[in-house]
Amino acid sequence: MLLPLSGAALATDARLLERVRAIGARCGVDYTDDAAVTELLTERRRALERIRRGPLVQLGALALTAAVVWPFLAPTVPALTGDPVLSYAPAGPLLLVAVACLVLVHVRWKRALTQEALAGYREVLGVARAHGVEPAHVPAWLEGRTPGGSGKGAAPIPAYPDAAPLRADAVPPNGRTPAPSVPPKPETVTAYERIAGEGGWHDETGCLLVLAGAGGAIWAATSGTPLGYAALLLVPVAVAVWLAGRRQGVEKERLRAEAEAYVRAVAEARANGIPVPELSPALRELLDR
Repeated sequence: MLLPLSGAALATDARLLERVRAIGARCGVDYTDDAAVTELLTERRRALERIRRGPLVQLGALALTAAVVWPFLAPTVPALTGDPVLSYAPAGPLLLVAVACLVLVHVRWKRALTQEALAGYREVLGVARAHGVEPAHVPAWLEGRTPGGSGKGAAPIPAYPDAAPLRADAVPPNGRTPAPSVPPKPETVTAYERIAGEGGWHDETGCLLVLAGAGGAIWAATSGTPLGYAALLLVPVAVAVWLAGRRQGVEKERLRAEAEAYVRAVAEARANGIPVPELSPALRELLDR
């Protein structure tokens, strides 16, 4: 897992390091220990995913689906026809079960998200920002956001007043001065940014073209109108669309691998307190994968 901030970055400012250690002492976690933080974040993320995908979610979704479908399905059953109680009444309890399950899931998820050690880490990131040490990235799940989502989320990183700038001649507690920059962005990464949002329509379009071709042929066969067979020309067009989509997908995967390597290098540099360029939205999305 790529950490938002490394222990080395937190140690670049003695004032920040002192506050981080105080937060860690209160929460029982050494936030300057990269291994301990990695273990914490990994375990908490898995716990949140288990809650969001657990049996209560499935039960709630099933009950909600049944509540919506029941009023339409019941009248088609002979034994229920004409009985308004059996035709519509079960939808109410089913809806209550669905709401209760989903509310309970949200409560458990929010409790896990605001667990003390995790809340302490968000506090560390907020304090670091106040001292001019910007996290490499903040995973969406850490703030209770959906991947790629905007807004503050259910548990945003807290904001604190900016600390006074560190003196230019100050030496970091770890005795190291961060490197001034990272390697320039490769052309392949720029190419990935251009095509990252493209595609995704080839499969659907190809299917529609095949269905249109088949529909035209069926209409020609049943209506005696030979002109309808011309729709079969859409089938090779569909194949061409699928092949174009496959080529684009292969190229995107190739470029994505190089873009991920660049993003990881930039994020690791930033996590260690090295000034880096701002990532584009397309590259930031790779951090939440």
